[in-house]
Amino acid sequence: MPHYQIQNNIVYFDFQKSLDLITQKGQALYGHHFRLYNEDMAIIKQLFAYFIRDEEHAKQQGINLRKGILMIGPVGCGKTALMKLMPLILPTQHRFPVKACRDITFEFQKEGYDVIHRYSKRSFTISPGLKIPKTICLDDLGTETNIKHFGTECNVLAEVILSRYDLFISDRLITHATTNLNATDLQKLYGKRVRSRLREMMNVIIWPEDSVDKRK
Repeated sequence: MPHYQIQNNIVYFDFQKSLDLITQKGQALYGHHFRLYNEDMAIIKQLFAYFIRDEEHAKQQGINLRKGILMIGPVGCGKTALMKLMPLILPTQHRFPVKACRDITFEFQKEGYDVIHRYSKRSFTISPGLKIPKTICLDDLGTETNIKHFGTECNVLAEVILSRYDLFISDRLITHATTNLNATDLQKLYGKRVRSRLREMMNVIIWPEDSVDKRK
């Protein structure tokens, strides 16, 4: 049986069947040891309400559907895996790439400032009469380092976030991110302006500090 049904042009998702699908996809991607943990279910329910656009349950979970998701938690707790797997219950057109922040900085080192526009101003699908924003998940925010391009140093991710914030305000461009850093560390790395804008453009979901490392 499918994990969702359509009635009167409304999509109804079955929570347990969706979890089974996520587990199946996770095992295909990460190995047969992959599973969803009961202690993570509160976070999984928040993400589920967000991604299926369930307004009532999202409100109950403290989730604003107009914003993205910022996942803060220790190494190996499952942040990246869930951000890759949860959207797989959705139709293909609603999925998004998960991009390592380190890779973005390496692209900047090679190609320069055009990379910042690639992940901000050019994050739209343009067709006659339409400008459709393209969501992205910035993975492992804070693990990258400042990079020089022809001798000029740049905090690449700070610039990407500031640019995407402007487009979040003007064009509803959604950004997700995962990080091992807390809010104070993010401010030290990117500055007060970036921290403030992250708070405005993303729902913050914080994993318990004692979450186990699930990598095997």
